[in-house]
Amino acid sequence: APDELKKRVDMQSLLNQVLANLGPSISQNHATITADPLPEVDGYDIQLIQVLQNLIGNALKFRKKEHPPVIHISAERHKQEWQFGVRDNGIGIAPGHDEEIFEIFQRLHSRKEYPGTGIGLSVCMKIIEHHGGRIWYESRIGEGTTFYFTLPLQTACP
Repeated sequence: APDELKKRVDMQSLLNQVLANLGPSISQNHATITADPLPEVDGYDIQLIQVLQNLIGNALKFRKKEHPPVIHISAERHKQEWQFGVRDNGIGIAPGHDEEIFEIFQRLHSRKEYPGTGIGLSVCMKIIEHHGGRIWYESRIGEGTTFYFTLPLQTACP
């Protein structure tokens, strides 16, 4: 995308938009979603909405049957970047899947168990790298997963 499409993006209002988009799924799953105050960043709003919507959508999808999802979105300022986190209390990811999780159409579950195309995380990775950030996760089986991504504090604006 040409750089003139890059602008100051309020992550808080992007999150509100995503929560509205996911509204039906949030209420069906009786999910609780909380968030730190989120900053403004330089970026492409439509792409960043996709990232948040993918990560929160996954947290809703890979929930434990017996507990409603509890999802928290965090934002921490570091020297050169913002670090965001999307934490859930879901089924978790077994160790050893780090690489393939971000590969296109790599699915760890059958489509019957968890619907979806398997392109979500590879798209997230592309978008975050395009913004000059990185994406990774920490997970414990049966306890939940946190996906982290970073976005530069300030991109060189003329």
